[in-house]
Amino acid sequence: MFGPEKPAGRQEPGGSGGFPNMASVGDFNVLSSSIPATKVELSVSCRNLLDRDTFSKSDPICVLYTQAIGNKEWREFGRTEVIDNTLNPDFVRKFIMDYFFEERENLRFDFYDVDSKSPNLSKHDFLGQMFCTLGEIVGSQGSRLEKSIVGIPGKKCGTVIVTAEELGCCRDSVLMQFCANKLDKKDFFGKSDPFLVFHRSNEDGSFTICHKTEVVKNTLNPVWQAFKISVRALCNGDYDRTIKVEVYDWDRDGSHDFIGEFTTSYRELSRGQSQFNVYEVINPKKKGKKKKYVNSGTVTLLSFLIETEVSFLDYIKGGTQINFTVAIDFTASNGNPSQPTSLHYMNPYQLNAYGMALKAVGEIIQDYDSDKMFPALGFGARLPPDGRVSHEFALNGNPQNPYCHGIDGVMEAYYRSLKSVQLYGPTNFAPVINHVARYAASVKDGSQYFVLLIITDGVISDMAQTKESIVNASKLPMSIIIVGVGPAEFDAMEELDGDVVRISSRGKFAERDIVQFVPFRDYIDRSGNHVLSMARLAKDVLAEIPEQFLSYMRVRGIKPSPAPPPYTPPIHVLQTQI
Repeated sequence: MFGPEKPAGRQEPGGSGGFPNMASVGDFNVLSSSIPATKVELSVSCRNLLDRDTFSKSDPICVLYTQAIGNKEWREFGRTEVIDNTLNPDFVRKFIMDYFFEERENLRFDFYDVDSKSPNLSKHDFLGQMFCTLGEIVGSQGSRLEKSIVGIPGKKCGTVIVTAEELGCCRDSVLMQFCANKLDKKDFFGKSDPFLVFHRSNEDGSFTICHKTEVVKNTLNPVWQAFKISVRALCNGDYDRTIKVEVYDWDRDGSHDFIGEFTTSYRELSRGQSQFNVYEVINPKKKGKKKKYVNSGTVTLLSFLIETEVSFLDYIKGGTQINFTVAIDFTASNGNPSQPTSLHYMNPYQLNAYGMALKAVGEIIQDYDSDKMFPALGFGARLPPDGRVSHEFALNGNPQNPYCHGIDGVMEAYYRSLKSVQLYGPTNFAPVINHVARYAASVKDGSQYFVLLIITDGVISDMAQTKESIVNASKLPMSIIIVGVGPAEFDAMEELDGDVVRISSRGKFAERDIVQFVPFRDYIDRSGNHVLSMARLAKDVLAEIPEQFLSYMRVRGIKPSPAPPPYTPPIHVLQTQI
C-alpha cells in the first residue's frame, strides 16, 4: 500500500516541523498481492473541533490508521500536516490508498492538537477520532462521508468530512503504434522476423514484462499493429519511470535472437510522433566490440492516443446503488439445527458456516447501499402454521416486506426462522433468482444493480429451471454469488458458474457471465482464525462483481451519472497556514 506521494521525512510547506510523513509504505497484506483495482485519494476536513488551547485555537493534525485483517491490529498509515490556530482545518496533504471493492478496509482517523515539535502523539492533546471503512467513504453520495468525531466522553468533538477521489492515471489506457527501420539482419536465408517486448521498471530497479507485439515476418522495416495497454501496466502510473523496449528476431524453436534495445518513459512517449520519439536500437555487446558500431536500426513511434476508461467508482460516485439480497437453504440435508453436526447449528460461541458466509459478503456490500435494508429469503422449508413447502419465503415472516435492517438484522431474522420453520426440500434455486430478477427488470437505467447471495449445502434439484433463470437474468443488472457450505460434491454449481463453459438453456447462451460459485470449505483457516476465512471468502466471491457490473453498463451503453457538485466547506474564519 502506498501513502501520500511525498517521500518520508520531507517537510510540507506550512506544516509544523518534527512530524515525519510515515505514510510511504505500509505492511504487505497477504490478501492484497493482486494489482489493486484503483487508487483513491482521501481529503480530510474538520468542522468545530474541540478547542484545547487557552490563548489561541487548536493546532490540529489528522493521523490515519488501517487495520490488519488477521490480528485486528491498528497500524499508522500516515499523517497530514499541522494547521495552526484553527478549529475548521482543510488539510492539504492527502492519503493515497489502494482500493479493492472486494475487501473491507477499516480506517481510523485520530485528531490531535499539536503542542510541540515531538512526533510522539502521546505528547499532544487528543481531540477525538472517527471510525469508518474505505467502502463507506466511496459508497457515500458523491464519495463524501460526513461523520461526528467521538472519543471524549461528554464533549461534542465536531465533525469530519472525508472525500475520496479516484486517481485518473489508473484508468487511462494508451493506443500506440511503432515501426522500425534498417534493423540488423539475423536470419541466414531471409531477413529478420522482428517483434518488440516492453518492460516497466520496478521500485528496486528490476524490470517486469508488460507487452509483446506480434511478429512481422521477413522484413528489416516492420510496421507493427497498434496496441492498447493500461497506463498502470505500462508504468504503474509513474510518468517518468523507465520503460525498456527490446527488439528480437523471432525463431521457431523459441531461441529468439536479440537485436537491441532502447529506453523511454511514458512522458516522452506522450509527445506523440516527433523527432523525440525516434529511438536508436543499441546492442551493448556489439557496441563494446566494434568501434564503428552506430546502431542496430531505429524504432519510431507512429501514434499515441490516450483513452480514459469509465470505472466502477464513476458509477458509484454518480449515485448507482447496489442492492443486496440473501437467500438461505433450509433443506433437510443440512441436518437438525439443534445438533452440533448440523450446518445450521446455532452455536452460542461462534457463527456457523451460513452465518460466516452471510456476514463476510454482506458487511462489504452494505457500504454501497444507502438505506441498508436487505431482503432476506429462505427456500426448501415447511412453514407454519400449515406446513406448506416454500422456495421463496421471507426470513422475517413478512412476505409483503422481507427487508431486514443491516446485516445484523438479516442474521437475527435467520436465527429466528430456524426456530419456527421445518427443514424440508427439495433444493430449488429458480424461485429466488426469479424473485430478484423481477426487481432488476424494473430498473434497467443503471441507477441500481442487484447482487443475490445464495448459501446452500449442495445438490440442486431444479437444474434446468435454474439455468433458464440465469440465462434470462444475464440481460438484467444483476449478479449471483453462490457459496456452497458443507462436504457435498458441488459439480453442478461449477456448471452454473460459467467460467469454463458459458451457461445455456434451450439453445440460448447467457449474455454475460453473472454467476460466481465458491465452496466455503476452501476458505476455512487451519488455525481456526474465522476472521481470515471470512476475508478470503469475501475477496474471492466479490472480486468479479465490478467487472460484471461494468459489462452490463457497457452492453447497454449506460454512462455514469455526473457526480453531485463538489462540497465547498463553509468559510468560518480566514485561515492562515504558518
